[in-house]
Amino acid sequence: MFSWILALLLALTCFLLATAYLWLVKRRRKEMSLGLQALAGMHWRDFSELVKRALRERRGLEEVRRHEDDSREPRSDFLMAEGANQWLVSCKHGLAYRIGTAAINELGAAARLAGARGGILITEGLVDGDGQAIAEKQSVEVLDGRRLWPLLSPYLPGDIESGVKNAARHEALRRILIAALASSTLGLLVGVGYQTVHSEAPVVESTTAAPRADAAPAVAPAAAAPTAPADAPGREPAGQEINPDTATLDRYQQELSRALGRLPGVASGIWQTRQTLAVNRTAEIDEVWPRICEEVMRYPALRNVRVQLNARPGVDEPVRWRQCTTL
Repeated sequence: MFSWILALLLALTCFLLATAYLWLVKRRRKEMSLGLQALAGMHWRDFSELVKRALRERRGLEEVRRHEDDSREPRSDFLMAEGANQWLVSCKHGLAYRIGTAAINELGAAARLAGARGGILITEGLVDGDGQAIAEKQSVEVLDGRRLWPLLSPYLPGDIESGVKNAARHEALRRILIAALASSTLGLLVGVGYQTVHSEAPVVESTTAAPRADAAPAVAPAAAAPTAPADAPGREPAGQEINPDTATLDRYQQELSRALGRLPGVASGIWQTRQTLAVNRTAEIDEVWPRICEEVMRYPALRNVRVQLNARPGVDEPVRWRQCTTL
């Protein structure tokens, strides 16, 4: 029972951790990725207007009309001002941009030439590490990728924004479902594995060629068991058969189980097979073993059975295997 409780707690913990990561981290990353793709898919004029609106409402910047702006040629650079301070805004529209120091230096020089306080570089792409390092020296603020999405996401058209968020949400829920199945499988494997190791531990101990040091005390009483105050092996109790039929053997086993259940320090005796008797005990092995052998030796047909002495409840100790007598 303990193994399944442990497996359930492990599966639940893994599921909660995976859910928190997938919903709080992966969903937001997916939403940003889809959002940047949606921004990159917009016409450059719509993108520029979105940038101007965001800078106007979020930072209080107003566009400055210049004489050369009257040209019909499209422009990706424009001036915006807050009071007497002006900034040259440069839009590099597209996910494919990988901007380095040259573009940053160029924007810084263009901003100084236009009499601006500095520049603002906006792109759905990325600015490399060298470009980031030189931007501060050139008084250029970089808004790329992950920095750009929080600025522009509130100003996306409603259908695009809802489409991006729904797609990210559905992807997160799909991954959470997979995590639930994986956590359940992990818990099942842990539970089964724990039981398998626990049940195989006595077999490994009993088949080991060289007994361990901590197993030595258990072997000594087993060797001395034939001399315990039980009926002598050569003297058959009255009415008991050495080779009984199946029905009689079943009766002997039932009688022995009831007798063991009444012994002090023994909780129960349960037959797992014809030759294996599992004893659940509450006292030390050296205390209960002579009593167990005394009861076993009353039945000649059962004298050579293997006795599995289970660990006491709440005590971390191995399962022991013994025989009161051997053939």
